[in-house]
This record gives sequence, C-alpha cells and structure tokens, in this order.
Amino acid sequence: MRLSEFWALVEQEFGAGYGAVVTRTQTLGSLGGRTADDALGQGEQVRTVWEAICRDMDIAPEHHHLPDLPAREQR
Repeated sequence: MRLSEFWALVEQEFGAGYGAVVTRTQTLGSLGGRTADDALGQGEQVRTVWEAICRDMDIAPEHHHLPDLPAREQR
C-alpha cells in the first residue's frame, strides 16, 4: 500500500478534515499507543498503520479498501 492510498482511505472513512485529526490525535493500541502519524513517522509500514486504524476504530470490512474505479477512470 502506498502512502497516497492510505490518505485516500482515511479521507474516505473520516473526511479530509476529521481524518487529519484522527491520524494526529487518536492513539491506537495496535500500534503500542502511538498515533498513526507517529507510527508512520517512525517508519511503520503504511498497511500496518491502516490495519491498526481499522481494527482499533471498528471500521467496517467493506471500507478497508478503496472502491474499484470504473474501467474508463483507470486509464
């Protein structure tokens, strides 16, 4: 997972403004009590951080991935 995909998922789930607050302030037990921003800054894998957000914040499984783009938008 690329960092751009991570931010797209955060925005999709929480909205742009609140998503930034969540990653900056929400401590996650799955990351040893670190925030997503701290974990990413310390070199944690992007996918690991997103999975921690999903687990700790009870994100619905159908929201764990970006939706598929229609064929013409993939070009």
